[in-house]
Amino acid sequence: MKNVIALVMAGGRGERLMPLTRSRSKPAIPFGGIYLLADLSLSNCINSEVYKILVLPQYKSQTLIQHIESGWNMFSPALGHFLRIVPPQMMRGNKWYQGTADSIRQNLEMIEAENPSHMLILSADHVYKMDYSLFKRYHADHKADVTIAVIETAKSEAREYGVLQVDKNFRVTGFQEKPENPATIPGHPDQCLASMGIYIFTAQVLLDLLKSDERPDFGKDILPSILRSHKVMAYPFRKQNRIEDVVFFTDETSGGRAEKPVEVAPDSGYWRDVGNLDAYWNANMDLCGLTPYFNLYGVRWPMRTYQRQFPPVKTLSVLESDGKSLHGLARDSLVSQGCIIGGGSVRNSVLSYNVSVHRGAEVDESVIMENVDVGRFCQIKKAIVSDNVRIPARTTIGFDPKEDKRRFHVTPRGIVVVTKDDF
Repeated sequence: MKNVIALVMAGGRGERLMPLTRSRSKPAIPFGGIYLLADLSLSNCINSEVYKILVLPQYKSQTLIQHIESGWNMFSPALGHFLRIVPPQMMRGNKWYQGTADSIRQNLEMIEAENPSHMLILSADHVYKMDYSLFKRYHADHKADVTIAVIETAKSEAREYGVLQVDKNFRVTGFQEKPENPATIPGHPDQCLASMGIYIFTAQVLLDLLKSDERPDFGKDILPSILRSHKVMAYPFRKQNRIEDVVFFTDETSGGRAEKPVEVAPDSGYWRDVGNLDAYWNANMDLCGLTPYFNLYGVRWPMRTYQRQFPPVKTLSVLESDGKSLHGLARDSLVSQGCIIGGGSVRNSVLSYNVSVHRGAEVDESVIMENVDVGRFCQIKKAIVSDNVRIPARTTIGFDPKEDKRRFHVTPRGIVVVTKDDF
């Protein structure tokens, strides 16, 4: 992977994630308590030994830039390694980045100076683990000009994605954008191939395309037009991606921490595009429980981030005036540094930094962002609480749909989204 450059698309507006993206871009949305979404793609790069990375932000990028500058300064220029943040500089006219292809086209001089053999195009707002070295090997083995990572999905769900048509050898023959009647995989009439927005190009092929075609986007513009002139392959992610890892888990017999041997991690085939609030809530819930669908506790495939300086988590038992003791508890949850659970209870939830849950409060199946104060005897269920919210004592959220819709933003699935403007 020495001569591979990763270009990380980090300019997404994330309009369907409003109000969470009111002051930050989609890749800068918190995930799993201590991470930002962009950390996952960057971690995949490091774990795949891709050490030349360009991050291309645009929309409300200050939060993301500060996070990367603080936590990702691990690269050695002396070894030719780098992570560079490349905001739009209007190097080729007076326009901001117009799309995925245009963002790279505007930085061709910087890229060509590195003389890469391959160029890896990534999105910074997906939840997944991917070994990009296996992706590159597949690309080389098939002598492809470009290879597109695809996720096998049910035909009934494929209408939400860009769908690839392929022949029996997985060579791409056509593209469909959110089709009503999506093309299926040859021999599998109920399965389709949805584009993951992840590409690997032979570098010279991509450079030539960007110089000869001024259109702004890969998936919508450039790739559909080169199917006859270039070899475009589909990479079946769930079949090909194999993350070998040592996974720690809770031993149900002893209640202690046990270790599984090196094996293909069960979440090797996991991928979510957190394109809307329901998907975002689902992705966070997938982290909880005894055997999470997406496991942050692997050894050989660690997820890195900027670790904030907060004290350890503290749980407290609080004695009420009637002599009853309220115990601070967190069950099947992820609780970040700085949190204090003082006589409240947290279940199947994800708490970011510096969250306080006061006596008698109950937080259930919720995502709580940093610096949130949950008042005494609050009841919160199936909610996303944005940062810096102070929830007054005895507030109830997630139990009365009509009242929730009157006071808060509620998703189609019924997840209640709470911001500091709501109080």
